[in-house]
Amino acid sequence: MTFIELNAFLGVCKLASTGGQAKQLIKSGVVTVNGAAETRNKRKLVAGDHVLVNQKTYVVKAEQCKMEK
Repeated sequence: MTFIELNAFLGVCKLASTGGQAKQLIKSGVVTVNGAAETRNKRKLVAGDHVLVNQKTYVVKAEQCKMEK
């Protein structure tokens, strides 16, 4: 299964310039994934997931999902 972690996705979308900044953004409670508040830094996202940050929605695309487990 391919995925991208939430903190890395925020970096790809230029919503956070560092890992620490991404972590703070996630922990602040302003990030939702598929309509549910998300505070887990390493939440695995897959293609088609919807991430809402500051009232703007970002959709995870397959080409962004490179990590495998």
